[in-house]
Amino acid sequence: MNKLEFNSLVIQHSDSLKSYARNFTRDNEDANDLVQETILKAITYFKNFREGTNLKGWLYTIMKNTFINNYRRTSKTNSLITKEEEISHANLVNSSSKNMGVNKFIMEDINIALGNLSKDYYTPFTMYFEGYKYHEISEELNIPIGTVKTRIHVARKAMKKTLSCYR
Repeated sequence: MNKLEFNSLVIQHSDSLKSYARNFTRDNEDANDLVQETILKAITYFKNFREGTNLKGWLYTIMKNTFINNYRRTSKTNSLITKEEEISHANLVNSSSKNMGVNKFIMEDINIALGNLSKDYYTPFTMYFEGYKYHEISEELNIPIGTVKTRIHVARKAMKKTLSCYR
């Protein structure tokens, strides 16, 4: 199936996607946005669709995951941002106690703890922390994946021990 045929099949499912989206959002405008985002993702990730599988089910899965991710993002944003005119006592105490000076000392302690790690442990640990997967670290450093996992585990334990005062 070529991309043009795929796009037309996806568009044919837009009405059923819209009714499915209304179940999630309970709002027509939000449902339209969710359908558009779902169709955009489906067309963008056309290569991931295996011909012969259930297209409608694939689209519903994309929609469900998109809705859940958007909901989580919105919930997290709303919990972090105070939308009140006056700052409550609890928020005031929290903002005054979490100042940049304290953060600077904490970061210095973290950097010291990282500096205490040997290169064999430091490199895999920082790569993992930066988002590399175990197999990517293994390939990059040319060491077995089990060794990568062990070194990251040992580095974590050493960091926890060094930074135990922050528990």
